[in-house]
Amino acid sequence: MHARSVVGIDEVGRGALAGPVVVAGVVWSSIPPNAEIRDSKTMTARRRERASAWIRERCDAWALVEIWPALIDRLNIFGATKLAMKTVARRLAAEGSTVIVDAVRLDEDGLDVRSETKADGRYFCVASASIVAKVHRDQIMAGLAAQYSGWGWQRNKGYGTREHREAVADIGESFLHRKSFHWHRVLP
Repeated sequence: MHARSVVGIDEVGRGALAGPVVVAGVVWSSIPPNAEIRDSKTMTARRRERASAWIRERCDAWALVEIWPALIDRLNIFGATKLAMKTVARRLAAEGSTVIVDAVRLDEDGLDVRSETKADGRYFCVASASIVAKVHRDQIMAGLAAQYSGWGWQRNKGYGTREHREAVADIGESFLHRKSFHWHRVLP
């Protein structure tokens, strides 16, 4: 890894009712041209999948950390997200590198960490992390939907859609639901 590299870090799944929060970090020592790389929320699933493969093949390094509901419920979602981001930063950041995080302040001794709101829409490195995290989490939720049907996770990815909340009201919560999210029991 190059000392002057940039590490982009972003999370996916923080607002979900079920499944993990996933944090990705992507390291770039130079930014290759690719107009397709942008905030994952603005891309179709197919484009995200192609972009994620492209990123993982060309970046200097990448890492993923998953935090599952049991630990989310112990730490709270913000604490779990911060723990995952710190883990990724420590794993990927070399001395002299800059870490750019989307919206979460990380106080990591010895690291140049910059937290900026909407960094996933402004920085190639953070957009890359956003894409890698989103594709990974979507694959997890599709796999869970195949094993545990009824909540529509293949469509809603564990987020609090009307369909998902109605399913919780009808069949209850699973062990993959975050118990610390009490507001999800109220139907829209």
